[in-house]
Amino acid sequence: MAEENKEIVIVDNKTIQEKIYLIRGQKVMLDSDLAEIYGYETKNFNRQVKNNAEKFEGEDFMFQLTDEEMVELSRCKNFTLNRGTGRGSNIKYNPYAFTEQGIYMLMTVLRGELAVKQSRALVRTFKQMKDFIIENQDFIGSKELVQIAVQTNQNTKDIAEIKSQMATKEDLK
Repeated sequence: MAEENKEIVIVDNKTIQEKIYLIRGQKVMLDSDLAEIYGYETKNFNRQVKNNAEKFEGEDFMFQLTDEEMVELSRCKNFTLNRGTGRGSNIKYNPYAFTEQGIYMLMTVLRGELAVKQSRALVRTFKQMKDFIIENQDFIGSKELVQIAVQTNQNTKDIAEIKSQMATKEDLK
């Protein structure tokens, strides 16, 4: 369950952009950042994901960072290996990275009012970011535009599949 005493992270373009990393040629968000957004402790967030592992199979949804990637990531100005103070504040395991498709899949795993609210905000933010790219396509090269079009098409298919799965679950209740 989500932590009720934690401060809720405001999901907007600036906040999300600060939490997106380019790893293995993919834009990803880390488990600790997503846990913070959804109001979970990272340990509990990852437990929810592991309980639904079949939904995250394949590196196009989620993958665990290697030691080398951790060293490279630690050089980023926004990333710190120590998330707090005191016992248990250091990262003991390499974090998981979630692609955009993996983040959409989280919507079928995480429950509660805050999860729904934050999921909506994430989807809206990703859409705004994509709309900005489309509106400014004259400044983007054709190779990048094709890549964005393919990714957008895949995201649309993934969202439709998630909606279908959610509708099926609602029918079972």
